[in-house]
Amino acid sequence: MTELSKTTLEQAENEGKFIRKVRSFVKREGRLTKGQAAAIDKCWATMGLTHDMGLLNLAEVFGNNNDVVLEIGFGMGKSLVEMAKNNPDQNFIGIEVHKPGVGACLMDADAQGVTNLRVFEHDAIEILADCIADGSISTLQLFFPDPWHKKRHHKRRIVQLEFAESLRKKLKIGGVFHMATDWENYAEHMLEVMSQAPGYENVSADKTYVPRPEHRPLTKFEQRGHRLGHGVWDLMFKRVQ
Repeated sequence: MTELSKTTLEQAENEGKFIRKVRSFVKREGRLTKGQAAAIDKCWATMGLTHDMGLLNLAEVFGNNNDVVLEIGFGMGKSLVEMAKNNPDQNFIGIEVHKPGVGACLMDADAQGVTNLRVFEHDAIEILADCIADGSISTLQLFFPDPWHKKRHHKRRIVQLEFAESLRKKLKIGGVFHMATDWENYAEHMLEVMSQAPGYENVSADKTYVPRPEHRPLTKFEQRGHRLGHGVWDLMFKRVQ
């Protein structure tokens, strides 16, 4: 943002005018069910994290020094809860801006008896910048992000060089950034961006895509796609420096 535009924005806000700001997501707020609301009320004290907590000490958050997996945009959280349940020796953090998804995730985690999961209801860009220490994450997950399939919207895709660099800093050396998409064009875009991103190495044997790892649950959405002949592409890039 230029100084002029920054000044103009500040003046407008001081005058009480509404200015639409650019964010890393599009808010599509659905209706919060009674069950989701009840889960938030019940579980937030033990599983909820907030942006105003600032930089987190993850060992204090979880009460142990286990590796931490962080997922950006977990949707309704079903696969994230399944991963947390299947891997009790790891800690999981999910970030999601949509309250119904947060509520559904907490409801599922509570029903499954999952205790190694924490969630944010906030913009991932701000959480990464302000709450997650550099070199603290073992795996970063970004599964089925908005593909912005129209060419003129490609610049809105979250996987860009600047984003890749912000994630690299949060990963431990040897930590992995794992992406998945069901849009071939976005998969190609991810591969192009990440192949240019400094400090990463593609773990794929042929430096393209990897088979779906067993630890990433197959979602109902993905199963339906397979039946319809749709492809899904997984990419895994390791931090090497």
